[in-house]
Amino acid sequence: MFNLFDFPVYLLVFGILLIALVILVFRMTLLVRQAESIVIERLGRFGRILEPGIHLIIPFIERPRSVVWTYIIPHEEGKRYRRHTRIFSRIDLRESVYDFPKQNVITKDNVTMEINALLYYQITDPRAAVYEIDNLPEAIEKLTQTTLRDVIGSMDLDESLVSRDQINERLRIKLDEATDKWGVKVNRVELQEVNPPADIRHAMEKQMRAERDRRALILEAEGKKRATILEAEGFQQSKVLHAQGEAEAQVLRAHAEAQARIKVMEAEAKSIELIQKSLPNIDPQAYLVAMSYIKALPEITKDKDGKMIIVPYEASSLIGSLSMIKGLFEKTDGSSKSEK
Repeated sequence: MFNLFDFPVYLLVFGILLIALVILVFRMTLLVRQAESIVIERLGRFGRILEPGIHLIIPFIERPRSVVWTYIIPHEEGKRYRRHTRIFSRIDLRESVYDFPKQNVITKDNVTMEINALLYYQITDPRAAVYEIDNLPEAIEKLTQTTLRDVIGSMDLDESLVSRDQINERLRIKLDEATDKWGVKVNRVELQEVNPPADIRHAMEKQMRAERDRRALILEAEGKKRATILEAEGFQQSKVLHAQGEAEAQVLRAHAEAQARIKVMEAEAKSIELIQKSLPNIDPQAYLVAMSYIKALPEITKDKDGKMIIVPYEASSLIGSLSMIKGLFEKTDGSSKSEK
């Protein structure tokens, strides 16, 4: 039967020392991963910060500083939030996101709204994050809530609904300034939801519908106005073009009539010249008047129905003209015979 007292004492002591040495080496060695750091205290005071890599510490004199941080995390599919407490010694240096629960804020015009915010922050100084503030996440949460109330309280409802970028930037600047001494860099602040009360939402929807109807009426009226203006301009241009065309037509007609009169006068002058050459002893004007009267006689002696019912008094002068023409031709024939 195995009995512990059967072993030599030195072997037992050696084994105990070996186990203690292994435990001591294990406690002396710390492996720090990338994007992490460990705050080391020496006899209760700040000693150093361990960067990524393998490090050795002095047992019983140096030890990692443990911190207790409280987070708010979503619970039951994001409908509710619960607090979670975490104790750790390795500080994560990566950028972290903090999802805050909805909170009530009051605008400048006394309207209560629910706002849900997201905060992106990063620890840049582990020593300050451990020693300058107790429970860093909770402090950031409370600071964000009060700052958000302050920013929204300086705006009215309409401005707060349309100025998300401005609110985010103002929050980021104020939080970054306040958390700088904690060794924290606030990179971004985003508002997830901005929910006015139900009656305000209904009023805003009615206002939006009324505004859309008003814009539609304005666009329709502007369209009708534009169409009327275009129609009037088209009518005006058509009148102008018609007047211009009529003026040009009158000019062309006048020019044509002038040319026609010139041609007629040239023809009359040519005929008078020919008459004078044929009848040098006779007045050509009397001959032309008599010929024109003979041509117009049928139209003068007609009534409305085209029947000849009267012979004008001037017929005697026509007979005289005819006799004169006869005498002219007789003289012309006599002179021709005498010449022969």
